[in-house]
Amino acid sequence: MNTYDVNVVVHIDEELSPSEIHNVEQRLSDINGIVSACAHEKTPHLLVVDYDPRTIQAGSLLQHLKSDGLHAELIGGV
Repeated sequence: MNTYDVNVVVHIDEELSPSEIHNVEQRLSDINGIVSACAHEKTPHLLVVDYDPRTIQAGSLLQHLKSDGLHAELIGGV
């Protein structure tokens, strides 16, 4: 089965520690349809999420973050 990966940048309002960012990345990566989620150590408030839009929509992945108590918004997608 082919996957169709697209990505979106998510801005997280909270200032999270490296371990908290790692936990966010891990929780998102465990969601069906999300291929990867990562933030650079110099810009931990910006999270790049690669996903298959046939399986999950950008709005749904944003809702997962919000359900974890984070304040976040989508910046853009490719």
